[in-house]
Amino acid sequence: MKLTQYTSKYRLAGMLFLAASLLWAAPALADNAKTLAKAVQDRTAAVGMTEKWGIAVTAIHTAAAGNMVDFRYKVLDAQKAEALFSKKTRPHLIHQKTGKVLAVPRTAKVGPLMSSYHPKQDRIYWMFFGNQTKLVKPGDKVTVVIGEFKAENLVVQ
Repeated sequence: MKLTQYTSKYRLAGMLFLAASLLWAAPALADNAKTLAKAVQDRTAAVGMTEKWGIAVTAIHTAAAGNMVDFRYKVLDAQKAEALFSKKTRPHLIHQKTGKVLAVPRTAKVGPLMSSYHPKQDRIYWMFFGNQTKLVKPGDKVTVVIGEFKAENLVVQ
């Protein structure tokens, strides 16, 4: 009889410990669920970008002591990516927090600071956006627009 009393006390203590552990871990589990949902959303957007435009964003970061934002992307399907290389399009970057628009600078001798070749598969191309006021900083979210193409919620490194 005494053995059953101890067993039920230990069982009750174990259940209480388990409940307390779950309550303590709940915020971390919720954060993990949010992180996982964001990763799935980002992955879905990346797959859509590849299917429609034939590219994958490889990097976006500040450069030239913060005076430029360097955007890099890899061409996975040259035919689909052709639209991004049109001389008629004027790429721009939108700072999501402020809505300000940054353009690709054009220099007299070099022209626009961007790749302007015909796209070739498995090559990485680049473009710089002027950031002279240092508006865009690492950690900021931006949108890159090139004609009909739009890459949203990119986090600057």
